[in-house]
Parts: sequence; structure tokens; C-alpha cells
Amino acid sequence: MIQPRAALWTPLALVAFATNSWLCRFALRGGAIDAASFTALRLLAGAVILWPLARALEPVDAGGAARPSRLPSALALFGYAVAFSFAYLSLDTGIGALIAFGAVQTTMIGVGLATGERPGPRQWVGLLAAVGGLVYLVAPGSTAPPAAGAALMAVAGISWGVYSLLGRGETRPIASTAANFAGAAVAGLACPPLAWLAGASLHVTPRGALLAVASGAVTSGLGYVAWYAALRSLSATTAAIVQLATPVLVATGGVLFLGEQPSARLVPASAVILGGVALAVGARRRGRTAPGPGTTPPPRS
Repeated sequence: MIQPRAALWTPLALVAFATNSWLCRFALRGGAIDAASFTALRLLAGAVILWPLARALEPVDAGGAARPSRLPSALALFGYAVAFSFAYLSLDTGIGALIAFGAVQTTMIGVGLATGERPGPRQWVGLLAAVGGLVYLVAPGSTAPPAAGAALMAVAGISWGVYSLLGRGETRPIASTAANFAGAAVAGLACPPLAWLAGASLHVTPRGALLAVASGAVTSGLGYVAWYAALRSLSATTAAIVQLATPVLVATGGVLFLGEQPSARLVPASAVILGGVALAVGARRRGRTAPGPGTTPPPRS
């Protein structure tokens, strides 16, 4: 059964992830900012908000050292952020969320199976129901997404899946996330110059900057802290299944906040997806669970 810690933090994290899609679409589709500048400001804002929070809530012992960034985690975070931004230049919000979180769950379940996790029958039924609901929601009658945008969003999903797995064994999630954002922000600052050299048009309006900062400081930085906290109580398989609810949140937000026309498939598909997620995470696992504080995390890819 899902633990109280995960029941508290997981919904907050999922809402934050969905909000990232909405903020990104507001900013990029409206022409308020370019994708490279959005990525750089998002990562920098996340680092700025998380460092003082980490010092206040997770201070190091006397004589201890601050938590250094782990290069693989920082690179995975950067890969997710930059691919996510550029993908949404050409993808619709719902399609982008489907591709991203499909790649996330494939990555995390694949790693979970490779390291010995075996989902039970109820989890398999829940997973198949959730995936079937996603396909029903976005695939029938829709045109194929642009190949470049789809490939970039797949990279974003794979990067996020790797980043999530790398963070499962963290005992100081705020300090870890702050350090990873700082490392990713260094790479992110190179995005605008590189984009300019490649011939891209750079432009930042006050509205675009505000949206990028909100994405970095609130829905990314603080959202990832919540996700780290949830991951300490979730197996890789369960974490992957839970994230399948995010495209439903994104699609619903598109109707409520972006003025998109509601689809007749939205309500039944949402019920199937959320029902599958509830069935999967409510099933008691017989295999191993996510490592707790002080234990060794699974092999990192």
C-alpha cells in the first residue's frame, strides 16, 4: 500500500509537473520568450530559490561540506529542461505530455525490471488500463506530431526518468536538488549564445521572463523537492505508473486555463487512467521497494 509520505508529496509533484507544460506553452507559443532563454532562466531561477531553502531546512553538520552536484544528475536535469523547451515549439500540449511521460514510464519500468522488480498482476492490469486510456485520449483521430518535436520530447522524458531514478536514494533531497539545479544552470547559461550562433532569434519580454522564473522557482525547483520526497517511498515501477496521471492533468488544464475545446474522450479516458493508477499503486508489492535512507540505491544508468 502506498505510504503516507508518498500520498502527501506525489499529488503536489504531479500538479507541479503539469503546470510546467502550461507555463511553457504560455511563454513559447505566445512569443514572449525564446526556448533557449526560457531554459536558461528556468534553471537559474530553480538554483536561486533552492540554495537558501536547502541551507535553512537541511543544514550541514558543523565542519561538514555542502552537497556537491553529481554530474550525471545535473546533466540529466539539463537534458530534460532543454529538450522540453524546444519540443514545445512544435508540439501540442497534450501530445507533448503523452510522449514525455510515455518515455518516462518506459525508462523507469525498464530499469526497475532490469534491477529485479516484478510488478504483481494488479499492477500490470493498472498499467495496461492507464496506457490504454492515454492512447484513447490522444491517439484516435489525431495527426502525427512533428518528428523533430516528438524526438526532442522523447529525449526529455528519458532524461527525466533517469533523473528520477538517480534521486531515489537521496537523504537530503532539497540540498541535492539545489546542487543539481546549480550544475544544470551552468550548462543552461550556454543555451542562448549557442542558439544565437546557430541563427535562432533570441527575445525576452518581461512576461516571458516572469513565466520562466515561475517555472524554475516554483513548479520545477519546489516541485522536484516534492518528487524527491515521494520517491523515497515509491518503487521505480510504481513511480512510473503514477506519473501517467500527468497527461490527464495537462489536458484538463488545457481546457480550463488555455481555452482549448474539451474532447468527448477526456472524461472517460481520465477515469480509465486515474482508475488504473489507483489500482496499480494500491496493490501490495511482493518484490523489493525503493531504498530508504542509508541504503544503497539501484544501479544508476
